[in-house]
Amino acid sequence: MSIIPKVTVPPDRRGPWRIERFTVIGNDLRSVRLMMQGRDCPPGDYTRLVHEDRGIVMSDTPAEMRDHAEFVRAAKGHCLINGLGLGMGLAAVMAKETVTHATVIEIDRDLIDLVWPHYEAIFGDRISVIHADALEWRPPKGVRYGAVWHDIWDEICLDNDPDMQKLHRRYGRRTDWQGSWGRPYINQMKRGDRSAYAW
Repeated sequence: MSIIPKVTVPPDRRGPWRIERFTVIGNDLRSVRLMMQGRDCPPGDYTRLVHEDRGIVMSDTPAEMRDHAEFVRAAKGHCLINGLGLGMGLAAVMAKETVTHATVIEIDRDLIDLVWPHYEAIFGDRISVIHADALEWRPPKGVRYGAVWHDIWDEICLDNDPDMQKLHRRYGRRTDWQGSWGRPYINQMKRGDRSAYAW
């Protein structure tokens, strides 16, 4: 059983964004973003976040849940999440008794308006959102986080590495644990490991 719950945000749309339910039947992965080719996606019902220009940005498939699992296991105290997406990581950490609060930094106002009210209704003042660019926003002085998760990229590619390094340097002394979505694959790519392209 996954430590990350299925997404419960209802289907809707706001600006260029839409949330959709979809079903995978057999080996048909056409409904899942291209990066999922080659990764297992068992038949079942799922939720995806779609941008009208960028396509499928994320989904609550098992492979994407596994990508967030290390963060969820490490989460405690006050957590910081860079990137809202479907709120999958947010819901998972807020289900833990060891997490007291979560702050989310999200650059896109339409995405906040689409996704945030659902989680605010569930978690109330235990969560907060800041409309800002995660690469520019600086945490308040004196604040320390139990865990920080960076998930602001649509796909895994070497171009993300400078941003990841910047964020990891910024929070290195301000958190007990931090991670970035896709960073293990990017580190493999940097070493020339071609198996990293198999995801």
